[in-house]
Amino acid sequence: MTAPEWSLRLARPGDAEQFSEVEEDAARLLAEEPSLAGIAMPPSRSAAEYRAIIAQRQSLSATFDENVIGFAAARPAGRELHLHELSVARAFQRRRIGSTLLRALKIDAANAGFAAITLHTFRDIAWNAPFYAGHGFTVVEDVADHARLSAGLEAAIEAGLPGERRCAMICPLNR
Repeated sequence: MTAPEWSLRLARPGDAEQFSEVEEDAARLLAEEPSLAGIAMPPSRSAAEYRAIIAQRQSLSATFDENVIGFAAARPAGRELHLHELSVARAFQRRRIGSTLLRALKIDAANAGFAAITLHTFRDIAWNAPFYAGHGFTVVEDVADHARLSAGLEAAIEAGLPGERRCAMICPLNR
């Protein structure tokens, strides 16, 4: 498959079910990650949760033959856009789809007037914080200054994820 065979578009409410399926598929990589053995991962978001995020009109879908193969689910949080999930189906990974989704999200967010994109992720998993760092994100070292990001990290810990391995990241957007 080459880049012209798949395309990006604004997510539609009807994509929500496929968002859940793609997230479930991609989450299997975390389940297979040896360093996370014994750590129960929170469940993927439901289609209803994704419909609510998509309704904010900031999420993107990567499609192939009219099927969602990847997505960036984001919604406004004040002057920032929070990326809740970036997932690509395993059969379509390593084709720069995730990178393209992230670049497009950054362009759209800047054009919409957002000051930054934020997210929560694992610090030490190659396709998590290191991936985002390669796209201009930096770890928010003092989350106490960011109540929303701090609350998100606390929620992850309460859900059973190891706090020392989680981080919040931010990418300022130039307009």
